[in-house]
Amino acid sequence: MIKVLVVDDHDLIRAGIARMLNDDPSIEVLGEASSGEEAVEAVKTVSADVVLLDLKMPGIGGLEAARRIRRASESTKVVVVSACTDDPYPSRVMEAGASAYVSKSSHVSEMIRAIKKAHQGERYISSDIAQAMALNEREASPFDVLSERELQIATMIMDCQKVQYISDTLCLSPKTVNSYRYRIFEKLGITSDVELTLLAVRNGLIEVNGA
Repeated sequence: MIKVLVVDDHDLIRAGIARMLNDDPSIEVLGEASSGEEAVEAVKTVSADVVLLDLKMPGIGGLEAARRIRRASESTKVVVVSACTDDPYPSRVMEAGASAYVSKSSHVSEMIRAIKKAHQGERYISSDIAQAMALNEREASPFDVLSERELQIATMIMDCQKVQYISDTLCLSPKTVNSYRYRIFEKLGITSDVELTLLAVRNGLIEVNGA
């Protein structure tokens, strides 16, 4: 039996995923969490084999959560579920220690396949994401130049999170957050949060329909 922790900030999505996973006789959903922070704490107290983790969540988000979960429990595998199919997210998530990256548009059977592959110690990327990554030969994303921390802060800025909130969430001083912010702007050749968001939309990091 593969013990799974389901992490998503939307209650209905979390409950729906949990119900579908429990229909598989080889999977047991032993808990749920609504944020990356909750997931990290849960992993310290429950023996989850796999954490099914949404990428875009308030707070530290899925990228930082994946890294902290792997630090908290080396035996726990992380499967990221996201609507973001274009790099740099898939590459960065796998570099952060995730075992699998699955598109939210995938059928539940592919999600289950990813969980089982991760539990067996294998890596898995859903077909549409793998295809998008392969097609990325055409032109690198401008966000590739950002470090992992810069990408994390850029993502939080895109989500309209204020400097003080980012500071409190990441345990950084507001001055340090602002330093990262201006470094991001410099690297991307932009001058404002609005330009950052527009650049993210053009490069597929943000879905304009909000889905």
